[in-house]
Amino acid sequence: MRAKWHYLWGVRGYFEGFKVSRITTPHIQAYIEARQDEGAANATINRELSALKRMLNLGARQTPPKIDRVPYIPMLKENNTRKGFFEHGDYLALKDTLPDYLKGFVTFAYKTGWRVSEINNLTWNQVDRDQGIVRLETGETKNDEGRTVYLDEELREVFNRQWEARKKGQKLLPYVFLNRDGNDKVKRFDKAWNKACKDAGIGKRLFHDFRRTSVRNMVRAGIPEKVAMMISGHKTRSVFERYNIVDETDLKLAAQRQ
Repeated sequence: MRAKWHYLWGVRGYFEGFKVSRITTPHIQAYIEARQDEGAANATINRELSALKRMLNLGARQTPPKIDRVPYIPMLKENNTRKGFFEHGDYLALKDTLPDYLKGFVTFAYKTGWRVSEINNLTWNQVDRDQGIVRLETGETKNDEGRTVYLDEELREVFNRQWEARKKGQKLLPYVFLNRDGNDKVKRFDKAWNKACKDAGIGKRLFHDFRRTSVRNMVRAGIPEKVAMMISGHKTRSVFERYNIVDETDLKLAAQRQ
């Protein structure tokens, strides 16, 4: 909810001094054009308009109503297709150049597609090392749904190394992935990330690209989409589909299978 109202500040500045009854569709269209002239993306403008619409609707629902009508608010077309992802060779090159404390972190991201906040907040009470299971309980994820992941052999080794590294600190911490000094969980690592991308010669990449990559890899491997969505934590198929990117390799594989 905080993020939604964050978008309202730009709208508020533009319409400051306006009576609510004077906010009409032409005024909103003028706002859209002004934001486009400033270089704002369509997605950003749409989030701002959604916040405005929410505010006006709340006013109309009051008893008595604060406003007598809600004007038509046009929304802009968005290009939601995600394009960034890692080929396996790029991922290996990046992992080789990252500091040791981040290698297991990115391996887990590459294989599961979990969000960065879900990984750096992961604690040992969510891990069953004997059974090779990692769980996020209901309410611990962005979509508020629980999730279970079974670790393959490589990830089992990652978690065993993290368990041993935990013992080297001055005190036992609950987090699975610790920072360089071992005194806290992994937090921001922008500098290390950007340097590793440069040293690996793969260009500028986003950590979120692992999320897209994991989805694509699971589908390529023949994992049913419903199962892939359960692993990566995609709640709706429309969002999942934006991450399920088809490239030339997929088209070649399709031709070979035919």
